[in-house]
Amino acid sequence: MARLREIKKSYGYKRREWPEVLSEFLVHKRLEDGVGEQTIADYTRTVELLFKRFPDAWESDAALKNAVMTHFSDDIKPATFNNRLVYLRAFFKYCVSESLLAVNPLENVKKRKTSDRAVAVETEVLQALLAAPDQRTFVGLRDYTLILLTLDTGIRPSEATKLVPQDFVLSLKEIRVPAEIAKDRNTRTLPLSDMTVKAMRKLISVRDEEWKENVPIFCSYEGRPLNRHTWADRMEIYCKKIGTKIRPYDLRHVFALEFLRNGANSFAVQRSLGHSTMEMTRRYVALVNNDLKAEHAKASPVDRILSKPKAKRNIKL
Repeated sequence: MARLREIKKSYGYKRREWPEVLSEFLVHKRLEDGVGEQTIADYTRTVELLFKRFPDAWESDAALKNAVMTHFSDDIKPATFNNRLVYLRAFFKYCVSESLLAVNPLENVKKRKTSDRAVAVETEVLQALLAAPDQRTFVGLRDYTLILLTLDTGIRPSEATKLVPQDFVLSLKEIRVPAEIAKDRNTRTLPLSDMTVKAMRKLISVRDEEWKENVPIFCSYEGRPLNRHTWADRMEIYCKKIGTKIRPYDLRHVFALEFLRNGANSFAVQRSLGHSTMEMTRRYVALVNNDLKAEHAKASPVDRILSKPKAKRNIKL
């Protein structure tokens, strides 16, 4: 009763349960910010993880703060820390605006610094990865085509696994990523290479005739949708087979870096990747510039021209 009186004293009424507040928050994010379904799923998973781990955290501001501090003291990667921070801070900010919390427990918590992860994957490794799926089976052909599509376009795994047949315009050698599945909620069109078009045609041709048009291109053998976690498991199988470690998202990074190295401008990369700002694209540009500096240090003609010749030794006979 003392705890209940504390809540009533702070807010004038008993605080609504967090699942109800989360549902309202997600509606708000959809309507006000236009976030995609993948982002909605990430918000949901992150908030639910906190309260499943600390069931009593919602009882008071003090309990919530203690739970949050414990949650963020875990030995986790900086990227995981930052993802938790972004999603939970936004949720708590909404709670403050609705007078459900007095303060945001994450208001002054800063992101951890993450290193720009340069994904250097040798051509031979990528060739081995593409050779790993058994293209004589539907699953193998599907996996081969999805790897190829990601390397060719840089599409996000969460976007690729939601594409349906009508999103592919193979006669124009392009795919359309609709706004409703794009992370930035903007439709974009991506050109395809001849090899990718060929693989896509073959994959579409072996689809079950009874599958409806809303069954994704990259689905299970039974026609069930894949998700990014299932796809990560499939990639892990192939990586173990060839003795390396490549995440699905690494293929997107490979596309971005190789696209820039081969002469594409940063705006084309931004558009292809579906970045809403240039921030992430600039990271790729910086990595490519670092490559250029390293190559320049090895190959600059000035160092060779101006270097002092080694003195010849006189050898007495």
